[in-house]
Amino acid sequence: MTIQQEILELKQKERYDFKDLQAITRILRSEEGCPWDREQDHHSIRASMIEETYEVVEAIDTENPVLLREELGDAMFQVMFHAQIEDECGRFDVGDVVDDICKKMIHRHPHVFGTVQADTSDAVLQNWEMIKTEEKQRNTLSDKLHAIPPMLPALMRASKVSKKAGRTEDQTAQSLIDSLIAGLTSLGASSQENAQAQIGTLLFEMVDLSRVLDVDAELALSAKTDAFIDEIANR
Repeated sequence: MTIQQEILELKQKERYDFKDLQAITRILRSEEGCPWDREQDHHSIRASMIEETYEVVEAIDTENPVLLREELGDAMFQVMFHAQIEDECGRFDVGDVVDDICKKMIHRHPHVFGTVQADTSDAVLQNWEMIKTEEKQRNTLSDKLHAIPPMLPALMRASKVSKKAGRTEDQTAQSLIDSLIAGLTSLGASSQENAQAQIGTLLFEMVDLSRVLDVDAELALSAKTDAFIDEIANR
């Protein structure tokens, strides 16, 4: 079947499936497809993956199922696009991506697909971490901390690092507050060149405090930013 025949067949469909999305992506990247799509590579569309992910998050936060359906489709297209680029290079295709994630989910849920007992969410998470450590051979704390993606939003990354390192195991909310007060006091007398490091320390400690209080620092700051914008708009 030629590209033009595929295009005609696709245009006549009333409902599409996963294979159709794969075909559309391949056509867009073909010589008879879209010049812009054809010119892209992993790096040029990297930002799009981030943007689409945040738009999915927005739909979740606003509890908008119509928007969520649309944004999940956009995110899925990004996955398909990256897989298509790799398919053209002969390294893997979207079928390999699906195969990998299916195998991973089966392997990481031995309490569902195997004989391991895990009756609580905590037990499931503990098993997950153990299996992940074995898979990735992240045997030291340093290995585990370095595996946390550095491109995550700073507060989210700090929270993951703090949790993985067990920073708050012996801390109380009051001890963290006392440390923050001391840090803020010394910040006022610090030089400009030391201010960045000290503010970084204070922010990291605020993340620790958030974890002790069972508050998501990323969501807390986002909510405060939204509230501030609303305050300005209502003046």
